Amino acid sequence: MISSVFIANRGEIAVRIARAARDLGVRVVAGCSTADLGSGVSVLADRVVHIGPAPSRRSYLDAAVTIQAALLSGAEAVHPGYGFLSEDADFAEACAAEGLIFIGPPPEVMRRLGDKSTARAAMTAAGLPLLPGAVEPVRDIETARCVAEEVGYPLIIKAVAGGGGRGMRIVTEESDLVPAFEETTATARVLFNDGRVYLERYLAGARHVEVQVLADAYGNCVHLGERDCSVQRRHQKLIEESPAPRLPEGLARRIREAAVRGALATGYVGAGTFEFLVGEDGEFYFMEVNCRIQVEHPVSEMVTGVDLVQEQFRIASGERLRCKQSDVELRGVAIECRINAEDPARGFLPTPGLVEEFVPPGGAFVRVDTHARSGYRIPPDYDSLLAKVIVWAPDRSSAITRMRNALTELRVRGKGVHTTAAYLDAVLADPRFAGATHHTRLLDDFDVPVAVA
Repeated sequence: MISSVFIANRGEIAVRIARAARDLGVRVVAGCSTADLGSGVSVLADRVVHIGPAPSRRSYLDAAVTIQAALLSGAEAVHPGYGFLSEDADFAEACAAEGLIFIGPPPEVMRRLGDKSTARAAMTAAGLPLLPGAVEPVRDIETARCVAEEVGYPLIIKAVAGGGGRGMRIVTEESDLVPAFEETTATARVLFNDGRVYLERYLAGARHVEVQVLADAYGNCVHLGERDCSVQRRHQKLIEESPAPRLPEGLARRIREAAVRGALATGYVGAGTFEFLVGEDGEFYFMEVNCRIQVEHPVSEMVTGVDLVQEQFRIASGERLRCKQSDVELRGVAIECRINAEDPARGFLPTPGLVEEFVPPGGAFVRVDTHARSGYRIPPDYDSLLAKVIVWAPDRSSAITRMRNALTELRVRGKGVHTTAAYLDAVLADPRFAGATHHTRLLDDFDVPVAVA
């Protein structure tokens, strides 16, 4: 087992990694920016290393500083969490060059799957279904017109290097193609330093279904069921659940098997997520691979009893998977709500500030992953995710009730600080969600006048 780990991240995921490491007897070193000194992870870490000022480009996104800090701390491995450097193949390669174990897939696999173009080609070769569109990057507007004519409208333009819901644009008619193409390529250059894009058919009433996989370095791979992540705002997930509701068993099995097939075909190692769209016609299509732990991983843990972060440590330590597919059993239903420090009444504007009171919900089968506490100051420099509330129940109806009760119990008080908790409660109460007839466009016309504090 790895003896010590440097956590190259912040917030709730840093706390989550630290707890998993401590349970395994692994020494924890936390890399913290100036804004995060004294944060939740610093209480759990054996050592805290200051890695730079608040701006992420000068701290959490600075690969050289992160590696130097890990080496000086005596850590054996680096866990990147999600976001920041977690899917940076160059960073993973640099860690290996310095003798550090990168807790994630091999750099070459990350490069292949992180590039949407090569990932799509690899999945096509593995026999996974793709939406009609361009497999290769579309580099000019003339090619874009040809692809659009073949695919039809609506279509979506996506950045090859995109992720996290960024770098994409829906086009509903031909007159919008040119400005949308130019805008997306320009945005991709700014966000990802890579202006390449591809086009594919857009499914307006689709569901977003993803499969959690675990794979070791010896050719073994299992899935831990699927998650439905269809409740999204501007392509950002807000509510996730497992298993995906109202998904025929035969279709669920095919999607799960496709994810395992894709992982084995590409030599995947570690924890990863294969994402799919499920159309109204009941067909599914490969979308992308996330080569890291996901924000929503707790719902898979709740229905399987598998600690995914601990499994990441074991796989990175060179161990074989401890279970076969027949050992993985999904029980009950788990739902996760992402609690963001945002004000829905003001267009989901982030609300940094001092949290004067933080009281998480409790009770049987209620889990809260957070770095927040009373007296915590939410910095304005990072993502607004404040906490994740996860519940488990024997059935979906009971899980929804338990989650709504948990959201009611959650108390976050502070001058100017608002959260999305009441907004998410309203979404859970919507008949479309309750009846599992929702899709990724659910929130497009969802306007709930709630006072959120």
